[in-house]
Amino acid sequence: MNNTSINEMNFDLNWEEKYSDMVVTPQEAVLRIQPGFRVFIGTGCAQPQRLVDALVARHADLADIEIVHLLTLGDAPYAQKDLINHFTVNSFFIAQNVRHIIQEGLGGYTPIFLSDIPRLFKTGQLPLDAALIQVSPPDEDGMCSLGISVDIVKSAAENSRLVIAEVNPRMPRTMGDCFIHVHDIDYLVPVDTPLIEFPLAEPDDVTREIGQYIAGLIEDGATLELGIGRIPQAVLEFLGDKKDLGIHTEMLTDSIIEPIEKGIINGKRKTLDRGKIVASFAMGTKRLYEYLNNNPNFSFYPTEYVNDPFIISQQNKMVAINVALEVDLTGQVCADSMGSKFYSGIGGQVDFNRGAARSNGGKAIIALPSTAHNGEVSRIVCHLSEGAGVVTTRGDVHYVITEYGVAYLHGKNVQERALALISIAHPKFREKLLMEAIESKYIRPELTDFKNKIVIGPRDIRTTYICDDGTSVTIRAIHPTDEPRIRELFYSLSQESLYKRFMSRMKWVPRKQVQEFVYIDHRNEVSIVATVPDPDGEEIVAMGGYYLNPKTNRAEVAFVVQDEWQNRGIGSFLFRHLINIARRNGIAGFTAEVLRENKPMQAVFERSGLKVESQLHEGVYSYIMNFE
Repeated sequence: MNNTSINEMNFDLNWEEKYSDMVVTPQEAVLRIQPGFRVFIGTGCAQPQRLVDALVARHADLADIEIVHLLTLGDAPYAQKDLINHFTVNSFFIAQNVRHIIQEGLGGYTPIFLSDIPRLFKTGQLPLDAALIQVSPPDEDGMCSLGISVDIVKSAAENSRLVIAEVNPRMPRTMGDCFIHVHDIDYLVPVDTPLIEFPLAEPDDVTREIGQYIAGLIEDGATLELGIGRIPQAVLEFLGDKKDLGIHTEMLTDSIIEPIEKGIINGKRKTLDRGKIVASFAMGTKRLYEYLNNNPNFSFYPTEYVNDPFIISQQNKMVAINVALEVDLTGQVCADSMGSKFYSGIGGQVDFNRGAARSNGGKAIIALPSTAHNGEVSRIVCHLSEGAGVVTTRGDVHYVITEYGVAYLHGKNVQERALALISIAHPKFREKLLMEAIESKYIRPELTDFKNKIVIGPRDIRTTYICDDGTSVTIRAIHPTDEPRIRELFYSLSQESLYKRFMSRMKWVPRKQVQEFVYIDHRNEVSIVATVPDPDGEEIVAMGGYYLNPKTNRAEVAFVVQDEWQNRGIGSFLFRHLINIARRNGIAGFTAEVLRENKPMQAVFERSGLKVESQLHEGVYSYIMNFE
């Protein structure tokens, strides 16, 4: 493709002559705009820059022009203090180019779900006098593609009294429900200028950590929505082992190309639009724009389709990935303001969060770094900042992810939420958050004793055990929110199993002892659990762990398996896994105390392949097991 046009084989080369009565210069076109008009400006990298410049150059003849847009990436010369009597900004999403004027109270921000905006135009609740857009040249049938920005642009063009379009041969001719007939445009303004480019910033270590956690939740055959920001795009870097992924998203960037070319993204298992990559706008570089041009693998649709929660929910395994500015300990998500200062917008977060939550096997994910301002401020907070707005409510939130792990909140009580979120906060803020949570009566005061142990275990502990009958059992590190499940495990044990594990007769395990199993530092103390799916999420059927004696560099080991899951190899697998963990941590061996009548546990140790020594004293075997 040459530098002049990526489209010349797809449009009528004689279009300017054929529609000469509609062709005008930018300066002539904006003469049709009158004082008091509400003017829509096209989105993102398809902002019609020449028309914007011509409009602002005519400011002396204009007053009370309301500029309406979603998100624009070009210059916004109308957003200047000395022009506020001529132009007023009303933005549905706040980009950097208008943030200053809005934060100073000289412009407007309309908080609204992205899926609702087209209805404002269609019903006349927000009538448009003029729409300034950018399109590809018309083809032989007079059809122009809206190219890289269909989103709310299509609805704006369909419902505006006056439509003025820059016609640019560099605009990709994208496919899908993204065409407008030349006769539905009032004035055509020929331009031949590069589209605005939006290169992605290189992910940093924190972004990559978050991306890896998110990728771990994505199953083969899932359909993804990738919200705006570096984190959602960084996820694509970690999908190399996935198969048959689909895309149904608002925005595309250059990062989509590599997983498509590797066959990771092919849409084979999508419920709707099978085989198609569905989006409503693209923000990238020339490489992406050329890749999209006349590419039948992509279908661009307007926002009223892409962001419809009902449509989204019909995709099996729909995964929505969006970002936040801060999250409070009850699960409220702020994504559009920093305190009382509006920063971005609601966008499609709620649309996709709710759609994914209702999808069969879907996951609604909110991701954010644990800190801001060079690590000086926690983004996980006890209470949202004064003036901060709630975009995703505590009732809508499901997964929250930072570089320190994953917190699943849906269906959890406030104490479980607070503990889960504290565990993925930056370590230097966890103690403060715990004390604030206790003061706010979110969690019980006795948890003060564990203030340094509300953490998530290492990710690499996670593995899978397959029973002889094919049942899959997940082995993972214990989590601070596991306390209720560990209690359930102990309550489910027979009196004999309780006696063998604790070597004393008891009707129940005291809460304090349960907490000592759950709240650990994952260094000197390690606890792992074996889980199987159940209607409430997962059931813990076994647990094991060790406690290090630093004087001997040996750790005392113990584990217990629910009665109905015994004799299926789970205990032996837990023990082998604990050996691997301890070896990686440089521990020399294990010790254990086992009742004489506990033959199954003795067999696990004797058959472990370790160098085993044991002594019997008053009915209890004392084991020493060396790894070397």
